[in-house]
Amino acid sequence: MVLVTGGAFQGKKAYAMETFSLEEAVTADGASCFWDDIYRAQAILHFHEYIRRCLEAGREVDTLADRLFRRNPEAVIVVNELGSGVVPVEAFDRHYRETTGRICCELAKRASEVHRVVCGIGTVIKNG
Repeated sequence: MVLVTGGAFQGKKAYAMETFSLEEAVTADGASCFWDDIYRAQAILHFHEYIRRCLEAGREVDTLADRLFRRNPEAVIVVNELGSGVVPVEAFDRHYRETTGRICCELAKRASEVHRVVCGIGTVIKNG
């Protein structure tokens, strides 16, 4: 598993697509894909949006990182870094931000590689 993270609009998708030779046809967009698509796709884009959708729908997310790692261990996961900036006023948004962070920490522990992208430039922050 590979985790690609960074701030919004920093070029994470383009970086992941080029670095890992991916095509759109092998990706799942977390903002709109079917629930089980993340277990089949080579890459999951907007994974933070998938988590948001799960929370809004009342779906269980406590074991999401474990399920994803077991069922799709070769996936490239592209996710926005949500922990910087102003703390949201709304309780749901704070819960979403914290939940996303916790899931990404768990994925990063298990991932073979973690890349951080800033201004379209990726830095490998974990390898092996």
